[in-house]
Amino acid sequence: MASGPEDPILERYFKGHKAAITSADFSPNCKQIATASWDTFLMLWSLKPHARAYRYVGHKDIVTSVQFSPQGNLLASASRDKTIRLWVLDRKGKSSEFKAHTAPVRSVDFSADGQFLVTASEDKSIKVWSMYRQRFLYSLYRHTHWVRCAKFSPDGRLIVSCSEDKTIKIWDTTSKQCVNNFSDSVGFANFVDFSPNGTCIASAGSDHAVKIWDIRMNRLLQHYQVHSSGVNCLSFHPSGNSLVTASSDGTVKILDLVEGRLIYTLQGHTGPVFTVSFSKDGELFTSGGADAQVLVWRTSFNQVHYRDPSKRNLKRLHFEASPHLLDIYPRTPHSHEDKREMIEINPKLEVMDLHSSSPPVVDVLSFDSTTVTDYTCRAVPSKGEDICRYFLNPLLMPECSSTTMKKKPEDVGDPPSENQRSVPLAVADALEHIMEQLNILTQTVSILEQRLSLTEDKLKDCLENQQKLFSVIHQKS
Repeated sequence: MASGPEDPILERYFKGHKAAITSADFSPNCKQIATASWDTFLMLWSLKPHARAYRYVGHKDIVTSVQFSPQGNLLASASRDKTIRLWVLDRKGKSSEFKAHTAPVRSVDFSADGQFLVTASEDKSIKVWSMYRQRFLYSLYRHTHWVRCAKFSPDGRLIVSCSEDKTIKIWDTTSKQCVNNFSDSVGFANFVDFSPNGTCIASAGSDHAVKIWDIRMNRLLQHYQVHSSGVNCLSFHPSGNSLVTASSDGTVKILDLVEGRLIYTLQGHTGPVFTVSFSKDGELFTSGGADAQVLVWRTSFNQVHYRDPSKRNLKRLHFEASPHLLDIYPRTPHSHEDKREMIEINPKLEVMDLHSSSPPVVDVLSFDSTTVTDYTCRAVPSKGEDICRYFLNPLLMPECSSTTMKKKPEDVGDPPSENQRSVPLAVADALEHIMEQLNILTQTVSILEQRLSLTEDKLKDCLENQQKLFSVIHQKS
């Protein structure tokens, strides 16, 4: 089927990485894209015409994952060098290095409020960090093989993780316990994420499958077998009505989750595609892979495909209709095969009027402003810099937008003065110390209450036994 004016189009593409691209993420304001690569660098691309790109140098091995903080002022990255880095988006290269994992780190993910970071590693563990004070908080251990991905739910109450042990696990961030487990006998998930409303999870499988699980019903809801090779990544449209996938078969596919079918196959890459990501407004998505190119696609889903979802769902009101994401009570899981009405788009990168694909690149060399380690927890400042100030007031460090670029290089990212901070660091330290002591006291009181209850139970048993003994003696006498 031929493509039409409403179909996704390749808007522009970027060249600058020297090796395969492993991860990509849009900034919250949708004006920039951050990418990670096998070349050990992060790159920050501006969607404005003729704007510079920034290359962040610091990791010593392949960078596996990258994500903007929800405020857009920080960038988190994971690497095969066993570290996580947190970058301040300026030209001075300030960063925190997180050392906790004992093997390559595969993914990073911020909670929606920006207060926490979850990391997944080949050391079979998942770790959660406090961003406010740059502290390691706790580890989650239940996987028996490499953990490839971990993501927060939209409300931050759950974490979903996938591993090469062929399981997907759901964790409760309050109890720190595994509360659900989905297993697969065929392959393992390379990537997993929550739907925007938090009721479902989607997995990208090494068995070429894309699966949607309903975590309320604890069951498989949809199963798409539309790729001819492993699926490496996926991204939900902000509406939750569609999903874009990246595969080693060299294609990017778009699935309509309401209709339950494949609607587009995009062939812009040469070689495996490793990452895809929708922008926060849903108007763009980006893809990257082994060809080291960053492709930016424009969609019209917001205006055309999902203008009135209720009308599109009328055809599914029949009792025999197959279950979909918007069904309240799904009945049976069903598979979705490649269908003829799918549209194939192959721009072949021969569009001459695209914006320059190779912008000038400025290198930003990292120096470690802080180092955070497992269990040691305290960040040790270096050269008088303290990255924590950017969490106390995120507005102090806007992302590298056009207004930031107009400043002189020596002014960009200057540390805020003490009177600019929303909360003085000394007060924050004191409050945190008080909270820690209160937590200890609460736990101590709880333990004492439990022991008192046990003592009371034992005393009650003793009294009952004594009463019985007296009764027996009285009867004998």
